[in-house]
Amino acid sequence: MNALVETARSGSLLKNLRHDVPASLVVFLVALPLSLGIAIASGAPLAAGLIAAVVGGIVAGTFGGSSVQVSGPAAGLTVVVAGLIDDFGFPMLCLMTIGAGALQIAFGLSRLARAALAIAPVVVHAMLAGIGITIILQQIHVLMGGSSHSSAWQNLVALPNGILHHELHEVITGATVIAILLVWSRLPAKIRMIPAPLVAIVAATALAIAAGLDTDRISLSGNFFDALNLPHISGATPNGKPWLDETEDIVIGVLTIALIASVESLLCAVGVDKLHNGPRTNFDKEIIGQGSANVVSGLLGGLPITGVIVRSSANAAAGARTRMSAVLHGVWILLFASLFTDLVELIPKAALAGLLIVVGAQLIKLAHIKLAWRTGNFAVYAITILSVVFLNLLEGVLIGLAVAIGFLLVRVTRAPVAVQPVGGEQSKQWRIDIDGTLSFLLLPRLTKALASVPQGTEVTLNLNADYIDDSVSETIEDWQRTHEARGGVVVIVETTGPKLQNAHARPPKRHFASPPIGLVPWRSANHENNGEASILDRVDEYHRNGSAVLHQHIAGLGGAQDPYALFLTCADSRILPNVITASGPGDLYTVRNFGNLVPADSDDRSVDAAIEFAASQLGVRSVVICGHSSCAAMKVLLDDNAGHSATPMAQWLQYAGDSLAAYRDHHPARASAAANGYSEIDQLSIVNVAIQLERLIRHPILATPVTVGDIQVVGIFFDIATTRVYEVTPRGIVCREEPPATRPADEQPAGRTHRSALPH
Repeated sequence: MNALVETARSGSLLKNLRHDVPASLVVFLVALPLSLGIAIASGAPLAAGLIAAVVGGIVAGTFGGSSVQVSGPAAGLTVVVAGLIDDFGFPMLCLMTIGAGALQIAFGLSRLARAALAIAPVVVHAMLAGIGITIILQQIHVLMGGSSHSSAWQNLVALPNGILHHELHEVITGATVIAILLVWSRLPAKIRMIPAPLVAIVAATALAIAAGLDTDRISLSGNFFDALNLPHISGATPNGKPWLDETEDIVIGVLTIALIASVESLLCAVGVDKLHNGPRTNFDKEIIGQGSANVVSGLLGGLPITGVIVRSSANAAAGARTRMSAVLHGVWILLFASLFTDLVELIPKAALAGLLIVVGAQLIKLAHIKLAWRTGNFAVYAITILSVVFLNLLEGVLIGLAVAIGFLLVRVTRAPVAVQPVGGEQSKQWRIDIDGTLSFLLLPRLTKALASVPQGTEVTLNLNADYIDDSVSETIEDWQRTHEARGGVVVIVETTGPKLQNAHARPPKRHFASPPIGLVPWRSANHENNGEASILDRVDEYHRNGSAVLHQHIAGLGGAQDPYALFLTCADSRILPNVITASGPGDLYTVRNFGNLVPADSDDRSVDAAIEFAASQLGVRSVVICGHSSCAAMKVLLDDNAGHSATPMAQWLQYAGDSLAAYRDHHPARASAAANGYSEIDQLSIVNVAIQLERLIRHPILATPVTVGDIQVVGIFFDIATTRVYEVTPRGIVCREEPPATRPADEQPAGRTHRSALPH
């Protein structure tokens, strides 16, 4: 009933159902074959997959915290579930699913849900890839007419023999599914509205029947409702051991299901939130919904449940508005499983194996591999995959986390130590630069570096540290005392909060110095010599006061550039891209033009060229469109001062015609800006950002990477009067940080009411 209440609150029930009902049918058609395939891959009764799909849709959809996430049996738990069924049997798996669900409810009630997101993304990506490889190794044997083995290694070793002794009819059936799934994404959009898994399974089944192929078929072993049973446990495990002897392994199994299901569901919710503009996910409530679904699924004889990205993304793409879509998809599966079981038993097992092979391959994402390589985490990625595939999921994730933490410790504690003479090797003046976290882990390199300084020299020791412990302080003090006793001179320059003298006085704390906004003193508009100083005078001042400071930040950027974002903004001289995004040298690939416009269908290809270079050559992860207050371009556009002229400015502003039309048509962003006291010019500027944001999302160069999640497109608005930056969405303006609760009246922008808070 919560879904009904939520739907009624968000608007007309009938209006939302007009979107939710078609979306639920699309998700139903996607979920049905996947649920059957995952049940087969897990070694569970087929009805268990359908039960989990029904419960995931209805229960998790009703009590969860995500508006469009769809839950059900997931490929990510297949490896774990198959192992638990082999060790303890399916009835015990049901009890473990109940326990895992109860644990998830406890996670949600104790507000620990977000803690599951603390796992390093590279480990999660590698875990999913490892699961995908394991599924492929299992199902390729089924596709060839054989049966999968109990471990990935055995499946790998048996692969050559399976290829030599394959069943041709099974291979033809499974290959038909794989071919359709691979080709489907290249077909016209109208055809792709039909779910590819449904088309592939129906086509392969029809081929097998029409051609008389001798293939193994699915067997449901009775009516769907006959499978709804409380789990019944015999007196011993399938191996004949007393259950008491297996208590520890059972507890580990429960914890494994709970943790993996929680992490996968939360990551899925985070991903799905990027695909729609509706309410954001309440993570604690979502885990409570997932836990409730797992308790019910276990009680009814179903598989463990998680949020599933394949179904959820299909739901969002189909236009779902509320959780009613997920609930209805569960109802459709229930009706189908109740009334059309005979149709299910026509499906060849090899067809579902082909479907699962493609699903497993989709878990191995090239974008994740590139990201791991680019960020120096490929070793963590590879080790985690190998551990997941050849050990087990829990051990693989734990090993991956341990390796990731090890890499983190090395990176955090590996402070650079540079020792060099000033003016040649024979110089009497030497310089030592030490940066970063100075802990006892640095001592081997630090003592070696200090010992390399010749006796009797004048040494300047520059410390730029965020942390200094007593061992480092003691080592430096001992070396200083010894060096000076032998005729040398040591001058210590400490430029940050942590000081050597404080390391022995109190427990060390980390201190982070705020990055400098400017490297040299800025000249205000009122500076008496401002108008007389030439640009070369300012270059000279930079060389005197800023070059040495900048060098330590930019010295390593002499090779190819590697920015993380394309920043498209107005040519206004008051916008400081690096400052308002807290970015350093080399972080932003910046493009400026009059009014921060993205020309559509025009002869001007300058912005397109920059977008193409940033996306395809530089590999940026974000594209930012930034507008600002008091924009001269928007004032000209609003006043229509250049509307009937042929000047370059007027011709350029024609590309902002859609923004002006949307503003006059009362675009949602205008209402949001007006509600927060912005002037008409600023309202138009915010609407313009929203329109350019939509252009970027649909841009031919960005559309595909945006859809698959490789690039994020963001809109922001810089309020010059308050120096605050706000996010802009197609619906309006969003506060990224609460402004101060009070503000002097004389600091309020003219013509604008005081804004103590903007809507989140």
